[in-house]
Amino acid sequence: MELQEEALKARESIRHKNMNHSMHDNAEDQTGGFRGVFYGYLPCEQKDCDGIKQTLSLKPRNNYLLVTQYAKESTREYYEKGKYDWDDKKHVLTLTPNKEGAARRLYSIEDEGALVTLNSDGKPMPGDKDDYTLSRSDKTKTRQVHIH
Repeated sequence: MELQEEALKARESIRHKNMNHSMHDNAEDQTGGFRGVFYGYLPCEQKDCDGIKQTLSLKPRNNYLLVTQYAKESTREYYEKGKYDWDDKKHVLTLTPNKEGAARRLYSIEDEGALVTLNSDGKPMPGDKDDYTLSRSDKTKTRQVHIH
């Protein structure tokens, strides 16, 4: 078995000897360290709603999944998928939903462990920014806000 494996490797290296394989050595995802799961419990202005639980998963290839659950009688979860991008100069993360007509979401990147919700104009939400912060799951000490 080992001889077959060595023969196969030798044949492949001869077959591809003129190819540049340096990209395989540095196959880092374009998103760098900007992936992970962020949790938060945000204020809610709806009647009979004590808050909004949100889980934002930033996945490879700039895909995201946002799960929102209103803290009220109905425990239904709302799912939103799409693409994300960030501006290093402005420190802003932008979520663009796949669903046509859905509004983009903006977050201020505080550091690799925290995102602060911004309004549609890119301005901070009124009130305490801690009320609008999503914390990265591996950077927080508690998981009380975990939805699932």
